[in-house]
Amino acid sequence: MEQEVLETYVVETPEQAMALLNPLRAEILSRLVEPASAAEVARGINEIPQRVNYHLKALEKVGLVRRVGTRNVRNLVEVLYQAIARTYVLSETLNWPKETVQRIKDQGSLSHLVTMAERIKRDSLLLMERSDRDVEIPSATLDTSIRLAGPEQRSAFVREYVELVNRLVEKYQSADGEDSYKVVLAVYPQLSQGGEE
Repeated sequence: MEQEVLETYVVETPEQAMALLNPLRAEILSRLVEPASAAEVARGINEIPQRVNYHLKALEKVGLVRRVGTRNVRNLVEVLYQAIARTYVLSETLNWPKETVQRIKDQGSLSHLVTMAERIKRDSLLLMERSDRDVEIPSATLDTSIRLAGPEQRSAFVREYVELVNRLVEKYQSADGEDSYKVVLAVYPQLSQGGEE
């Protein structure tokens, strides 16, 4: 049932690029490295299944997810979907002006950053409620700053960071582990207290 997931997929059609720029669709894709149903994804991101199902069909239509099977749950047949890749890169051959492609990349990244920040806040509040009931909630946060010489060095830093994290995940990933943890990387320009760069 599970199919091979590419490490990186180069997006070369405007339809796929536009689908990826929707933060909710990007979040859904990130949840489908392993096969899952619309209901499972919806539970994981605190959304209603109908909304997730709508976006899954849009992602399937442009070829970013595929159906990989079905399963019976009570009296229902759930369709299982899987993303075609772990990461997506916008191709420079989209025939859009280079400035437009860069602006789309930037806006898409910022939209996803906002979505992830809201998700972390919501999850943290729920976990704090559990900790109030004397349930131990292990967590960790890394917050640091780095000065980078320019766009090329920034891209190299992010690429190497992702490679290192992927190696760590592969090293410690446990199929029979009881606890599952969310790991998020965010890189953005540091702002002063007044909100100016």
